[in-house]
Order: sequence, then structure tokens, then C-alpha cells
Amino acid sequence: MKVLLVDDEKHVRDAIRLLVNWKQFGIDTILEAQDGEAALAIVQEEHPEIIMTDMMMPVMNGVKLLEWLHLHAPDSKTIVISGHDDFSLLRHTVKYGGTDYILKPIDPDQLNEALDKAIGAWLKEEEVRNTNRELHIEVNQFKPIYWDKLLTSLISEPSTYEPVAEQLERELHVPKHVASCRVAILDLDTIDAAIKSKFNSNLDLLLFSLINICNEFLMMHKRGYAFRHLPNPNEIVILIWSAPNQAEELIEAINDGIRTALHTRVDIGIGSAHAFPAQLKLSYQEARDALRHRNLKAKDTWIHTSWQPVKSAQVTLTFHQYEESIHLAIRSGNVEQIEDIVGQWIDAVKSCEVLTPEQFELWWGEYRVMMRRWVQQFIPNSGEDEVNALLLEDRTSSLIGLDEKGSLSFSLWQQELTRSLIQVSKLHLASQHQDNNVIFEIAKYIEKHYHEDISLADIASRFYLSREYISRKFKQEFEVNLSDYLGQIRLSKAKVLLCNPNLRISQVAEMVGYQDEKYFSKVFKKMSGMTPNEYRKTANSI
Repeated sequence: MKVLLVDDEKHVRDAIRLLVNWKQFGIDTILEAQDGEAALAIVQEEHPEIIMTDMMMPVMNGVKLLEWLHLHAPDSKTIVISGHDDFSLLRHTVKYGGTDYILKPIDPDQLNEALDKAIGAWLKEEEVRNTNRELHIEVNQFKPIYWDKLLTSLISEPSTYEPVAEQLERELHVPKHVASCRVAILDLDTIDAAIKSKFNSNLDLLLFSLINICNEFLMMHKRGYAFRHLPNPNEIVILIWSAPNQAEELIEAINDGIRTALHTRVDIGIGSAHAFPAQLKLSYQEARDALRHRNLKAKDTWIHTSWQPVKSAQVTLTFHQYEESIHLAIRSGNVEQIEDIVGQWIDAVKSCEVLTPEQFELWWGEYRVMMRRWVQQFIPNSGEDEVNALLLEDRTSSLIGLDEKGSLSFSLWQQELTRSLIQVSKLHLASQHQDNNVIFEIAKYIEKHYHEDISLADIASRFYLSREYISRKFKQEFEVNLSDYLGQIRLSKAKVLLCNPNLRISQVAEMVGYQDEKYFSKVFKKMSGMTPNEYRKTANSI
């Protein structure tokens, strides 16, 4: 804590220094000034909490100093130490915030009491100031979130405008009787890859930076406001309500500002002017359409408007046309075959005169449906995380195929698609190998334990597989179902045992896994065409 002693007599300042135990009051800095003018400079630079001043001084007296402090340093506490017992001076001290008026010669107890009182008042007010500062910080932190919610709802529900019209005018400078407004949308999908990488772990910081840059231009001339559109929190929307017919120039300036600050530009779609707030949604949809219908093959502008004519993409080209070929290539496990079919697809896409984000969304939807079906077919035991990894969930670096500058790159797209399909093919082959191993392990288990009471449920539990899966894969591999396979093993073992005339039929039945002799005889006759006794007689005669 700092204290400033203001008096034109040095011996008075020295006396005050000696009469107070400064450390006791937590004061570690004592400043001095010989008149009011010198005091002003010190106050502006050092910001002392406590000021002790004389009233009668040359150059600038205490009266003028108190008036200046009241305006420019209202948080400081002032104690007047004067040799004049003048009521007008006392009244002036009280009027301009002085906490005490002490007469010379100075009484030590009175001085310390006044100082204690002034420090107590300053600490109490500082506590209130700190609380207000914290509250102000919290309000400022929540304000952007508040505006995000309010302006998002304004687009979808224009009726929410009236209750907040005055607040919008006061804080965002939206005129109450604004006639029309235009909506712009920043597309972050095609932003520079280096910027994405830089903000990869903190996308919120990138959005915060972009919104701040936008609002620096918008709020400067009270022309609009940028915010996060909450249905898609990674989407930045700009409302332009002042001079909407000049919105393109403003958006160009904003994009230049983004390039200066972040060394990149962004694609921005702009809707036409519509009634505010009733038709905000219409302008918003036009801005979205402008972005979705822009030609990615012709990077000649960053600003896209809904009324710009654009040739429609060749919707006759679909991923489904290549489904069977891709399916066979994956099953083949042949890398060259996969590379060839992906190359054919890329060549077909290159032949399209116009490629829009909308077309890519359609292809992306087809690709996801097909790939999910293939993964489930080829890798039946794969988890959801594995499926998502193979589906190229990071759209902006896969299906659209963007280079480091956010421009369309057929070579990158081809590489990513090829890599993904080869990975599926490898997993398919590995799954086949693993499946075969498991099925043969099951077959070996049956051959070893044929004489026990074996059921499909027991085998499923032992090998941690579903009964349906075992039945299907077993039939595929051995061309008989599991129960028939077990029956054939038991039949062959029973035929060997029946050649021993010393074993009873019931003993043979039990030794091959049948507890009921009659049931054993029934199964034996069904599979061999004769009863166990008939087979024994035939075998013995041979």
C-alpha cells in the first residue's frame, strides 16, 4: 500500500513520517510532493491509496487538489492536515471526499486514528470493487454465450425479437426499426490445413478468434454482429443490418482482416436482404445454399452469393455405380485392383465440369452407407470405433480431398480412399483367417470330446462366439451343420466299437455320447441305414 504526503514544508512531511508506524498499517511506500501540481503527476503514475495533503500551498493549493482527486482518483482516500481552522475548508474537504480534517500542530494519536479510518474505508470499498470486477468478468464471459443463444433463436423464431429489441439496440446497436438484414456464413471446412492443425486441440479458440476479428469490423461502424450458430456450434453466422447493399465490400474487408491476423482466408456465403427479423431464416438458407452450390473446381472467389448462376453438378454420377466393382476389389485383397477401381472413380469425378459441396455430401452419404455395410459383412466382430475409423469420419480431409490451402485435391482424395479400402480389405482377410482358425479349433474340440454331452450353447460359451455365428461359419467351412458333423463322428466311432462282440449296444451308445440306447439305435439307423445289431452282424461276417 502507498501513501502520498503533500506539503510545501519539508519539516512537516518529515514529522508525519516519524509520527506513524507505517508497517503496522501495511504501508510499504511513502511518496512526497511539495505542492498540488507535483502531487498530480505522482498520483497519475503511482496511484497511492492514501493521500495526506495541506490546504495552503503554492502553485496548486489543497482545495484544487481535492477537486482534481475527486474526479480523477476517486478510489484514493484523502486526509487533510491544515494549519487553518476554517469551516469553509472543512466543508470543502467533506464535499470532495476527504475522510478527516486534522489541525496543525499534529497530534500523533489523532493522525494514526485518521489513517486507520482511511485505510479501513479503502479496504472496504476495495472489497466491493473486487466483487464487482469478478462479476463483470463473469458477465463478459457469459455474454457471448447469451448472444449466441439469443441470435440463434432469432433466426429460427422471429417472434423472440420484440422482448429483447431495446437490449439489442443498446448493446449491439440494432436499430429498432431496421427494415432489412443480410446473413453471411463462414465455412470452416475449407480453411487452411495449417490453421486447423494449429487449433486442432482447441477449436473454440479458433472460433473465438474469428468471431472477434469479424466483430472488430462490424461493431466499429455499428453495421452488424457475428456469433456462433448453436445448431452447428462450429458455424459462424454474421448479421448485417446497416447498409446491407454494401455487404460484399464489408465481407471482403473482414476476410482481409482474417488473412492479416491468421494468414488464411475463409469461404463466406451471403444471403440477399430480407425483412428483419421475420425473414432472417430465408437469408440464412440462401447463404447456406451459396456455400453448398459453389464450384470447388473453380477457386476464383472467397465470397459466394445466392444469386450467382452456377451450373448444376452431374448428379447422374453416383458412388453406387461403382459399388459392385469396389466390393469385389475389397474381397480380392488385391491392392492393384483396389487402386484401379479408385482411379476409375476419380477419373469419372474429374470429368464433371462442376463439383459442389452439395454433390460431395450426396457421395459422402452413399459412401458411408456402403462402407458400413461392407465392414459389417467383411469384419463382423468389429466395434463401433473401428467402423467409424474406416468410414473416414474426418470429412474435410477425406471425401472432399482438400490440400493444405483448403483447395480441392484429386490426388489426396484418391490416396485417402485407396488407403481406406485397402485397410478394409486387409481386415477382411485377417478376419477370414481368424474365423477359419476358430472354426477348425471348434472342429478339433468336437473330435476330442464327441463322447460328452456337447451342445451348441456350450461351444458358443467356451469360444466366446454367438451360436448363430458358429452355425453360419461352420456350415460355410464344412458344408454340414455342427450337429450333423458331431453325429458323423459319433457314428464312425460307434462302428469301430461295434466290431467288438464283447461290448453291449448300451455300452457302445454311452461310449460315443448317447445315454439312451433306443435313441442311439434310432440315430444310427437314420445315418447308416441299419440298426447297430444289423451293422455288427454285417461287420463280423466281413
